[in-house]
Amino acid sequence: MKNFAQNAFAFFKKETVLCIAFVLAVISFIPAVFASGAGAFLSCTGGIDFHVLGLLFCLMSVVAGWQKLLVFRRCGNFLIGKLKHTRAIYLLLIYFCFFTSMILTNDVALITFVPFSVMLLPMIGQKKRLIFIVVMQTIAANLGSMLTPLGNPQNLYLYATSGMTLPAFMGYLFPAWMVSLVLITLPFFFLKNEPISAPDETTLPPREPGKELVFTILFVLCLLCVLDVLPYQALFVITLITLLAADKSILGQVDYFLLITFVCFFIFVYNIKLIPEISSFLSGVLEGNEFRVGLLCSQFISNVPATLLLAGFTENYAPLLLGVNIGGLGTLIASLASLISFKLYLASNDSKGGKYFATFTLWNLLYLIVLCILCHFMYAL
Repeated sequence: MKNFAQNAFAFFKKETVLCIAFVLAVISFIPAVFASGAGAFLSCTGGIDFHVLGLLFCLMSVVAGWQKLLVFRRCGNFLIGKLKHTRAIYLLLIYFCFFTSMILTNDVALITFVPFSVMLLPMIGQKKRLIFIVVMQTIAANLGSMLTPLGNPQNLYLYATSGMTLPAFMGYLFPAWMVSLVLITLPFFFLKNEPISAPDETTLPPREPGKELVFTILFVLCLLCVLDVLPYQALFVITLITLLAADKSILGQVDYFLLITFVCFFIFVYNIKLIPEISSFLSGVLEGNEFRVGLLCSQFISNVPATLLLAGFTENYAPLLLGVNIGGLGTLIASLASLISFKLYLASNDSKGGKYFATFTLWNLLYLIVLCILCHFMYAL
């Protein structure tokens, strides 16, 4: 019994967000059953976004493959050979996430570049900055992705639902996006700009160009899935067959607990929408308060589920769009993409989850407050 309690505590400490999400999902069945009957247990699968889950599985597999082939380390050696000071490295890592998230989505940007940072910073003797850099990469990906419909799932959903033209969509969000770019740049001018030297690449094993090409092709297919060119079902089957043929061990490196965490959040939101009292409450509260309600709701159930929950109760989509994007800052679950970078950091050597959580919360709340104030004046909210 003692060993069970110790193991349970260790699991909770390592997978805190998963445990909380699971408890919320289970509790949400109680009012859902009263509202719609026992069928709620079966119908909840309708709220699970298998497109997101399938794409996330494939992306994590690709990144795991690249890591095993030391692709990030080789890129790091090349990058360090070109850049001579830490500030340039820091800003490049942040800008990678900010700008690529507009096309690759915030999830993909973080899955791609956080492992790169985890590998690179110890190489240049800057492991002390790892938590700060990963936190800032997360903020950069969440804010950079707001500009385009492809940037994140809530944008794509609201773009399709609202009927906004692309120029109107991007024009509305551009002021907040530009301010965000300035804000994520400023802190790095207060950090000491130290010289770096390139590590010795001769210690690395020979490259495997064939396997590198295979995982690069899989990554391109993931992008096609993001752009809705390739169905997620086809991507999943292709990825699974490729991994079984090329390297089965990659399947063991996928973070299945993260996928389960997403499932729990999807079930929770779906069950909440079944409750008439909550639906009526949201309809009344949301009118004229789309920005604030979207932002606040995102803090507790994350911005993608918040968008799905709130979009059906308003036609004033623009402030809701801004609210759920800015609302990706704040708590660790305000954006599901933030969970990805948190999990990727925890997988690194000598990770410090408590320190990461404190740093993440501090900087996210700071940026959230500043952007809320600026948006109040820029958008007359």
